Amino acid sequence: MHKKQLQDKALHISKFIPGIACFFVILVLICLPSNKLPEVDEWMIVINYDKLIHIGIFALLAYLFMYPISRSSFSIRDKWYFYIKITIATVIWGMTTELIQKFFIPSRSFSLSDFAADGIGGIVSLIYFKIRMAKGSVQSSK
Repeated sequence: MHKKQLQDKALHISKFIPGIACFFVILVLICLPSNKLPEVDEWMIVINYDKLIHIGIFALLAYLFMYPISRSSFSIRDKWYFYIKITIATVIWGMTTELIQKFFIPSRSFSLSDFAADGIGGIVSLIYFKIRMAKGSVQSSK
């Protein structure tokens, strides 16, 4: 799609406020030193609860940016294009949060498994919207 056509269909930034807010909530959470994090029971450690949290938070982040796109008048092809870009941005943000923790947050470190969980979260939202598009429940332009 040409730039002019995209500008004509552009979404207002206010539609992305929930996603932007989620982005900053994640930033605040990853900046907490480990001694400020709540204690957890042993069973939660056994089930790797923190990976589930990473997946959930990053799936929510991607979803909050994909949802306004899904409600837009963009064609299905253009929506898919934006979903892919949002997923890539989510994965990059996951890597960035791990690097921030490694280099700037006392008592926190880089975790490849946390990064993988972050990426899986973004991919979960991508799959969700792919399924919605296949079922035809995502609006498309006529």
